[in-house]
Amino acid sequence: MTDLKKLENDLISEIKLDPIQAKIYLLVTCSGKMSPKQISKKLNISESEALKNSKGLIELGAFIDITETEFEAMHPRFTAVNMYRRYCERENIEFKRNKIVDNIGVVLERHYDDARTK
Repeated sequence: MTDLKKLENDLISEIKLDPIQAKIYLLVTCSGKMSPKQISKKLNISESEALKNSKGLIELGAFIDITETEFEAMHPRFTAVNMYRRYCERENIEFKRNKIVDNIGVVLERHYDDARTK
């Protein structure tokens, strides 16, 4: 699990996710689709906080909403780079390859696939 803590820190430092967004992103990516109620229980946050941050992750390009009440992560190889690209656009920074961001997708891919082939 230590690699997930490092990934959480990378998501915060490189893509500028809020700490709670990073936790939600990793939880859903590694566990599969979830409702705000499930997210709130797992992370010990309010359901409204889970909902608000999950919707924010849709805007950042990390999640898709399956239904009104369920969120799913897109494949991490794409989402890490997409979130980074959107961050660069928001901050008017030139978008170029970022090895730390690329590594987020590589490391999470196994967790993502495992959660969806149970």
